[in-house]
Amino acid sequence: MDFATRRVRLQPSRRSHRGRSAIAATVAAAVVLLGNVVLLAQPAQAATLLSQGRPVTASSSEGAGTPATAAVDGDLNSRWSSVWQDNQWLQVDLGATASISQVVLRWEAAYAKEYRIEVSGNGQDWNPIYSTVAGPGGNETLNVNGSGRYVRMYGVKRANGYGMSLYEFQVLGTGGDNGPPQGTGTVHVSGSQGNWQLVVNNAPWQVKGLTWGPPASEAGARLPALKAIGVNTVRTWGTDASSKPLFDAAAANGMRVIAGYWLQPGGGPGSGGCVNYVTDGTYKANMLAEIRRWTTEYKDNQGVLMWNVGNESVLGMQNCFSGTELENQRIAYARFVNEATQAIHAIDPNHPVTSTDAWTGAWPYFKQYTPDLDLLAVNSYGHICQVKQDWINGGYNKPYIVTEAGPAGEWEVPNDANGVPNEPTDIQKRDGYLQAWNCITGHTGVALGATLFHYGVENDFGAVWFNLTPGGEKRLSYYAVRQAFGGAGGGNTAPVISNMTLSRTTDVPAGGTISVTVNVSDPDGDALTHEFKVGGKYIDGSGALVGTPFSGNGPFTVTVPERLGVWKLYDYVRDGKGNVGIETRSFRVVAPPVQGTNIARGKPATASSYQQVGNGAPYPPSNVTDGNNTTRWASDWSDPQWVQVDLGSVQSFDRIQLIWEASFARAYRIEASDDGNNWRQVYATGDGNGDVDSIASGGSGRYVRMTGTQRGTGWGYSLFEFGIYRN
Repeated sequence: MDFATRRVRLQPSRRSHRGRSAIAATVAAAVVLLGNVVLLAQPAQAATLLSQGRPVTASSSEGAGTPATAAVDGDLNSRWSSVWQDNQWLQVDLGATASISQVVLRWEAAYAKEYRIEVSGNGQDWNPIYSTVAGPGGNETLNVNGSGRYVRMYGVKRANGYGMSLYEFQVLGTGGDNGPPQGTGTVHVSGSQGNWQLVVNNAPWQVKGLTWGPPASEAGARLPALKAIGVNTVRTWGTDASSKPLFDAAAANGMRVIAGYWLQPGGGPGSGGCVNYVTDGTYKANMLAEIRRWTTEYKDNQGVLMWNVGNESVLGMQNCFSGTELENQRIAYARFVNEATQAIHAIDPNHPVTSTDAWTGAWPYFKQYTPDLDLLAVNSYGHICQVKQDWINGGYNKPYIVTEAGPAGEWEVPNDANGVPNEPTDIQKRDGYLQAWNCITGHTGVALGATLFHYGVENDFGAVWFNLTPGGEKRLSYYAVRQAFGGAGGGNTAPVISNMTLSRTTDVPAGGTISVTVNVSDPDGDALTHEFKVGGKYIDGSGALVGTPFSGNGPFTVTVPERLGVWKLYDYVRDGKGNVGIETRSFRVVAPPVQGTNIARGKPATASSYQQVGNGAPYPPSNVTDGNNTTRWASDWSDPQWVQVDLGSVQSFDRIQLIWEASFARAYRIEASDDGNNWRQVYATGDGNGDVDSIASGGSGRYVRMTGTQRGTGWGYSLFEFGIYRN
């Protein structure tokens, strides 16, 4: 599964200011001249420079040329620079608790007038060890006394109209991690066959993650809440200029991102565009250029956990090719993923690379043709507890992560009485996440964690099936993930729906009502409200859910749509505290019964035109009198058009029923004739809305005709049935 990635252009960097550049050059020169005198002065105790080359994060960066890493690289020609705002910070991770005795700040011209030096043991709770409201800029050597693993400069107020900028941020003292410098932090797979682990900055990292749906710009506001329920990782499907706020927010919260690179055909069967990996060198060259570009851009960002090349493409290729060609394409794709992996490794040796597919059947291709992957990955739902055995049977020599998992999907469940997939209940979905996590963690030393599907605010057909927070409201599944990941418990939780029944499910008259009984309880005793929505995904492919009228306090009387076909009914049960339970059942809308006998059934029908080519064609006029609501007549795409029934003799009738397909008539008239030449109007309308029209207008004639004068869509006119009834 996948959600479309959002792409925006890179924002232009600020324009250079000649006056400011001259000042900056003067200050830089002064820094160099004074460096040996001021900055290398040591405190009284035997202190060591602890910060150089250590992982570093910042509240912001002015641009790609002034990253946070530049402040701890030991290079006076590079610098970190924030956006042009107050309350900006730069933070270094010393790797272990250290005694801090001195901090040296090498400011660029854009310095902090008011700032604090703070220390922390966990990167969240901070203690100040120095503060000033009259910072002089230039080079500052601060003798301090404190301890912590993390040290940061928190700039409260800027000295001028620019941001805050440091050539170097030096922390001296004793302790810390005195091993080799880790740059911005390394991530790697360590261990041996069957005993692997993911290691981040020398510490084990089990992926406790969710796939990410909101805009990256919202990450700063949303990630703290996810961290509170135990999430340490989020996964994306695409990486570009818009990704930076997500990476930065993840780093600021001590979290990580599995950064995806989208390749076609992506998203498994039925999605993505087809690409010929055997012959299309241009596409492959362009994608390698994109992969190199964004790997270079973000390789030093502490928010990156690993790179993930492609999503469900090996399986998805069955949508584009077959037979020998399909096999050749899958091999060529796997080889291209290896080429991309090598390109990433050449740029960024500090983060592993994987590739996701929708089935473990893709792993043999990666095993043979993509040897440079650091680990495997798979999306798996109903099959998740079989993945361990698939790995064992395949004889693989690399660990894996699960990049999507949750309750059984639409493609994995049996059909209900209306012939559509039987969606799991809210309780079954909750249990599905817990079962998936248990099966993943049960493959100790091989399965390194998972990003479960899905965190976002989407609120359509697919979101109700999988989303933990549709519309921003928390479901049972959200709290199940909190339980699985070991997040803090307590607080208000979601309503629990134990049952939902419909009085009619297979034969609901169009525009009629059904009685709905919902059994629901709330663990916190909150007052509950209900909202009913309907979805026509199985009618027209639309995933949208729209409200439908209802009354009562349970059982509820719910009004159904007029359009024929199988609908889904959704009950949103809310507790007023940001939680929701959602249950759904299908129902089939049929034409309402008409009193009397249909004297048109089986009679000859003719039309001004009918569609003879195209998907499902032909659509002849005889379909409107065959008594089958799944066959139809369809006209040419023009006005006017007509279809008429020959009753065989002059007969009286009392009412007419028109069952429209989606291509309906906005304006039409019903006419009768004794001879097929002279016509009498029986009924006319200029505001038809399609669906089912029951016309209580009688008349007589041998021929009865519907003449459409204005189409309701850009297509033609289309009727399933033209019923003519006599009492």
